[in-house]
Amino acid sequence: MERFIENAMYASRWLLAPIYFGLSLGLLALALKFFQEVFHLLPHVFSMAEADLILVILSLIDMALVGGLLVMVMISGYENFVSQLDIGDDKEKLSWLGKMDSGSLKMKVAASIVAISSIHLLKVFMDAKNIPDSKLMWYVLIHMTFVASAFAMGYLDKLTKH
Repeated sequence: MERFIENAMYASRWLLAPIYFGLSLGLLALALKFFQEVFHLLPHVFSMAEADLILVILSLIDMALVGGLLVMVMISGYENFVSQLDIGDDKEKLSWLGKMDSGSLKMKVAASIVAISSIHLLKVFMDAKNIPDSKLMWYVLIHMTFVASAFAMGYLDKLTKH
């Protein structure tokens, strides 16, 4: 009975595989939205104000960072919790593949969240004249919470590795 339960629990890790595949569908949706924004931008690029152009570009950068985060979580999560990827020697391999454990994945996710939050905060600051001071304060506090959390996670990770 114990052996059956252990085998069933171990096999249940495969329930994560469709979730990681679902993230690839999210990546596809993000890519479609990215190119939709690019196609909306191109016809108006010469008539747009510089600040508006910067806001659109920051949105594109934001989407690229989220896409990278999706790829990192999808591939590393699959490799850490489901099964190792069997990529042939004749195919291009990501340099971090097989080297990112769940601890370093958490740190990369935290750093990515801080980067995404920074870009969002920069977009808010670009339009600060139209945003009430109380809302600006909340944006900054939320961003600083992300920064402090990432710093605390990194510090705790460093303490546990030594």
